[in-house]
Amino acid sequence: MSSHAASGHIDHHHDHTTSTGIPNKKLFMWAFLASDCMFFGTLISTHLIYRLHPPPGSPDPKSIFSIELTSFSTFILLMSSLLMALAVNACQKGRVESTRKNLLGTIFFGLIFLACQVYEFSHFVHEKGLTLSNSTFGSTFYTLTGTHGCHVAIGVLWLILMYIRSFKPADADEGRPWIGKAVVHLLVFLVTIVASMSAMMSYTHIAAEHGWGAVGTFLSHHPISTAVTLAGVIALWALGRDKSTAEFGEANAIDVESMGLYWHFVDIVWIVIFTAVYLLEYV
Repeated sequence: MSSHAASGHIDHHHDHTTSTGIPNKKLFMWAFLASDCMFFGTLISTHLIYRLHPPPGSPDPKSIFSIELTSFSTFILLMSSLLMALAVNACQKGRVESTRKNLLGTIFFGLIFLACQVYEFSHFVHEKGLTLSNSTFGSTFYTLTGTHGCHVAIGVLWLILMYIRSFKPADADEGRPWIGKAVVHLLVFLVTIVASMSAMMSYTHIAAEHGWGAVGTFLSHHPISTAVTLAGVIALWALGRDKSTAEFGEANAIDVESMGLYWHFVDIVWIVIFTAVYLLEYV
C-alpha cells in the first residue's frame, strides 16, 4: 500500500484534470449522467401522464405486478451499490484483492436483479398477457423498465471488463499473452452468465409447477445448463487465483470511481422507478 493510501489521502496526480480541478473522466461521466437523467425524466413523466389519464380498457397494474418480487430485486440492487462503494474505496487505497472481490459481488447482485427482471417480463407476457403493443400501459412500462434494464446490463459488462483489467500484469513482456487470457476470461464470464440465467429460469418454471424442492426434476431435465454453469464457476475461480503482480492500483481509482458513479446513478433511477411505477399503484 502506498504512503498516500496509508495516510488516507487520495492521489489524483495520475489523472488529467480540467481547469476546474475535476478529472476529465469524472467530468465526462457527470455530463453523461446529466443527459441520461433528462432521458429517464422524460420516460418516467410519460408513464405517469398516461397512468393519470389511462385510455379505456387499460389493465389494472395491481393485478399484474408482484410487489414482493420487485421489492426483493430493489433490495438486491441497493446491496450492489454498497459493494460498489466498497470497491471504489478499496481501489483508492491500493487494495487490489479487495477491489476484485467487491467488483465480483456487485456483478453477482447486478445479475440477480437482471434475472428478476427477465422473469418478471416473461411472467407478464405469458401469464398476464401484458405486451409492448397491446396497451399504452404496456408500452410505457416496458420502455421505461427495459431501458433501465439495458443500463444495468451495460453496467454489469463494464464491471466484468474492469475486473478482468485488474489482472493485467505489471511486466510489459507478458502483455501479449495477457490479452489472449483476458479474451478467454471474458468468454468464460459470458457463457457462465447465459447458462446460469437459462438454468435459473428453467428452475423457476419447474418450481412453479412442482414446488421449490423439485431440484431432482430440474437436474434431470436441464443437465447441460447446470453442468456448464458449474464448469464456468470453477473456471472463473481458477482464473481469479492469479497472484502475479498486476498493473492495477491507485492509478486506476478514477476509472473505478467513474464506474461507481454510473452504477449509483442506475440504482437511484431504479428507486425513482420503483416508487413512481410500482408503489404509487398501492397508495
